[in-house]
Amino acid sequence: MKIRAIIVEDEQISRDILRNYIAKYCPNVELLGEASNIEDAQKLIEKHELDLVFLDVEMPFGNAFDLLEKVENRTFEVVFVTAYDHYAIEALNNQATYYLLKPISIDELIKAVGLVTEIKEKENELENAILTPKATTINGKITIPQQDGFEVVNIHDIVFCKADDNYTEVYFKDSKKLVSKTLKYFEDILNENSFARIHKSFLVNVNEITKYKKGKGGSVILSNGKEIMVSSSKKANLLSFFK
Repeated sequence: MKIRAIIVEDEQISRDILRNYIAKYCPNVELLGEASNIEDAQKLIEKHELDLVFLDVEMPFGNAFDLLEKVENRTFEVVFVTAYDHYAIEALNNQATYYLLKPISIDELIKAVGLVTEIKEKENELENAILTPKATTINGKITIPQQDGFEVVNIHDIVFCKADDNYTEVYFKDSKKLVSKTLKYFEDILNENSFARIHKSFLVNVNEITKYKKGKGGSVILSNGKEIMVSSSKKANLLSFFK
């Protein structure tokens, strides 16, 4: 996987060496910027969504630990880079992923990036498992993924779902959310919760149907006033809920 990173190092020659090593030996690392002081480093961190910061310990007007204290809700890994090994304990206390001594060993650099990659891959696997919309018969809830996490909603609050290419619009009584999952996906996870596929583009909460209108397929009126046509091939399945 791609690792988005920045270099924070006050010495130009050290930045050049590290940049060149990364380009040659760590092809999965994408460098998004460099900083030579704490102020510029903080701006880069706030600007980008980072996986990794290569961080020199000693810099003008402060050090690496001063910078990390300024960062709230840190989500990136830190590889400390320094010529002095007496910072190791403090680095570990600041949750450093790795500690590189200058002059930088290529083998140690590759090992550090490999460790960060492994950590991020596991984090992504866990997040994907949690953020994938899923229903449970235990608590009757479903998770709706969002950019900054996920929202937990009650299944019975969903009125209907509408297909939008590879996305699904999930409609509630007075709001809607666009989710990056197909309607078929929602049909599969909600099929035991009184949801009926009444059309190729619509999945409805049967409990929210207030009226059925006759026709070849007919149509249903939902609690929010929305009228949705029923495909003739889906009619029997829908009416089976009301036997």
